[in-house]
Amino acid sequence: MSGNSFGSIFRVTTYGESHGGAVGVVVDGATPGVDLCEADIQCDLDRRRPGQSDVTTPRAETDTVRILSGVFEGKTTGTPILLIIQNRDARPSAYDEIKDLFRPGHADYTYFLKYGIRDYRGSGRASGRETAGRVAAGAIARKLLSRRGITIRAYTKRAAGIECKTIDFDEIERNIVRACDPEAAREIVAKIQAARDEENSVGGIVECRVSGVPAGLGEPVFDKLEADLAKAVMSIGATRGIEFGLGFALADMTGKESNDEMDADGFVSNNCGGVLGGISTGDEIVFRVVFKPTSSIAQPQRTVDKEGAEVICRTEGRHDPSIFPRAVPVVEAMVALVLEDHCKRHAALHA
Repeated sequence: MSGNSFGSIFRVTTYGESHGGAVGVVVDGATPGVDLCEADIQCDLDRRRPGQSDVTTPRAETDTVRILSGVFEGKTTGTPILLIIQNRDARPSAYDEIKDLFRPGHADYTYFLKYGIRDYRGSGRASGRETAGRVAAGAIARKLLSRRGITIRAYTKRAAGIECKTIDFDEIERNIVRACDPEAAREIVAKIQAARDEENSVGGIVECRVSGVPAGLGEPVFDKLEADLAKAVMSIGATRGIEFGLGFALADMTGKESNDEMDADGFVSNNCGGVLGGISTGDEIVFRVVFKPTSSIAQPQRTVDKEGAEVICRTEGRHDPSIFPRAVPVVEAMVALVLEDHCKRHAALHA
């Protein structure tokens, strides 16, 4: 088990490295006979790609996707779909000076301990570039879910100490940090720019809301819906925690306050975040995930090299001063993969 595949019936395997020839994904289990073309996938990749603004990496990748299999005459065939995204602006030589160093906060050290070798060119598989394949696969899952009436919306909820006070879905794609509050967005941008000028970075919280999910998705005990969603989202690089519904605030509440009471019309509240006993309630699924500040910063930091000698590390190059703006479509993609898989598992149960 290499950890590069995800899902049960709707299953994906990503491949490629940050500064290798290409990245991409193989999608297996897509419903046959569904209209699908590159444009259906490209729209989500464009939201994730680098070089979007001055609060993201300036790496100039178009992230143009090609479908190499699994689609015939514009329709899915039910066979594996191979998607490839060429790396056009790779600069592996930019990492020559730190190839023998373990960058603080990065996966350099742990990858080296595990494999005895590591791809130092932008962290290889540990790079955020790997998520392009996830987003491509998620776009296919999203299209399948749209036929079921399921909608997924993620956005920046909090970053650099600034909290969004309102939620305006129309605002999310109007600002470069994908915040749901225009006033908060302006403040967050200023904080990121200040951190970038200081050769530093900031973290943030992405909230996700999923509507239209039918009651009954999720499996008992080990494959609970929120457990699978948590694994999917926490597998994204730089995530450090997740909470559903009222989350950690429940620790300060009583059972009477936290329970979602019911009347003849259904649940009166949604403190649980749309999942009870690992199974969807039919209400909106709500969760939040925290992204740590970008590890690669140019400020000097103490570390060691492969020989164990103490050195000072400065990570120069094209790095995002904040991860969360480009992580928003990645979160949506991972949620889509889980939900499409569980929809198919639920259909098989009642076949």
